[in-house]
Amino acid sequence: MSFSEAEVQSARGAWEKIYVDAEDNGTTVLVRMFTEHPDTKSYFSHFKGMDSAEEMKQSDQIRGHGKRVFTAINDMVQHLDNSEAFLGIVNPLGKKHATQLKIDPKNFRVICDIILQLMEEKFGGDCKASFEKVTNEICTHLNNVYKEAGW
Repeated sequence: MSFSEAEVQSARGAWEKIYVDAEDNGTTVLVRMFTEHPDTKSYFSHFKGMDSAEEMKQSDQIRGHGKRVFTAINDMVQHLDNSEAFLGIVNPLGKKHATQLKIDPKNFRVICDIILQLMEEKFGGDCKASFEKVTNEICTHLNNVYKEAGW
């Protein structure tokens, strides 16, 4: 993992803009994922009965999970300049999703792409561009964990 100091600062600045409202933005990302990629709801038995975006936006469970996703990414962003610490967050997360939760790894790219879309919508293309390398690193490392787990 190789981020220059300028890339780290730029990525952190971009992330801070969206993370300041982690629960709402995390909820927006999950609702988009579930509505644009309905197959992703199959991994969440307690979300399956929710069909409308409005119902999903009001769900405490979806809001809580959206915030958890954003908190995990925030932890990774704080360690972009420390590969060991970054991997210390990514590896257990990937292992849990691969072995216990059995989440298809393509869904990490889906969620990262939706985050980038939301960044661009809210804060412009420069914000999105500043964070693309981060999402690529996250997805690459999660995919590596999946390969090691036998996917």
